[in-house]
Amino acid sequence: MSWGVYEAHGRNPPFGHVLDAIAACGYEGTELGPYGYLPTAPDDLRRELSARGLGLGSSFVPLPLEDAGRRAASVESALAVARLLASQEVEELIVADDEDAGRAAVAGRVPADGSAGWTGAQWREAARTLQAVAEAVGGLGMRVVVHHHAGTFVETPEEIDRLLAETTAPEVGLLLDTGHLVLGGGDPLDLLRRHGPRVGYVHLKDVRGDRLAALRAGGQGMAAAWADGVFCPLGDGMVPFARVADALRSGGYAGWAIVEQDVVPDEGGRLVPEPAESARRSRAYLAEACGL
Repeated sequence: MSWGVYEAHGRNPPFGHVLDAIAACGYEGTELGPYGYLPTAPDDLRRELSARGLGLGSSFVPLPLEDAGRRAASVESALAVARLLASQEVEELIVADDEDAGRAAVAGRVPADGSAGWTGAQWREAARTLQAVAEAVGGLGMRVVVHHHAGTFVETPEEIDRLLAETTAPEVGLLLDTGHLVLGGGDPLDLLRRHGPRVGYVHLKDVRGDRLAALRAGGQGMAAAWADGVFCPLGDGMVPFARVADALRSGGYAGWAIVEQDVVPDEGGRLVPEPAESARRSRAYLAEACGL
């Protein structure tokens, strides 16, 4: 995410440049990114990764979870990505609710009364979609991990609780994203205490406290918060990563820890801060402060 690659289009940096930088910064692997950015032919993908000594994590698949009428299409979209991941022996598929404009406008300050959330019927349909995707990818030897995400209907701690109550383990697990959890009003340590066994995948992301306060006080939406740099190199923000790492270890977690720093290009198309430098800083911080 540090390279601003959110969709597969011609304005992205060349994938070879990004893979080279990820390896040079000392990382052991990368996620797939948006389907179509990295090669989609299994042998080509394997060759590009192995040439750089990189493993492959999962891939983010946003779906209209609550829409029963689009469930079949959602399952097919998920399967297209899952088949490529399975060819590389990846065991998890990341699924998220797709972003909603109304929710993105109140990200980080969702009303506690539930007025901006799903209805009970929509929660049930979302759970059915997740179970249907889980059943489909289960045939590939994979399971679903759900990414709680700012600007979607699964953002707050209460919504994460509801999601886990409406779905079953081990078919549907949780992706813990430290940055999105803090932005949504949660605490990674509390989540791990209460839901540790459901956590099957981890994104490490940091949040600037002053930018988060501005988001909550000023009424800016998620797009403005991203552009304002609410997410930062690891160690520069408010997430207690050393304690998170200890909690993951003590809980027996042994999966991927994916480093993310969401960055959007400025008006001139430039990425600030420079992606490789941010990635290097985050990697050095994790090694020194967390033993990772």
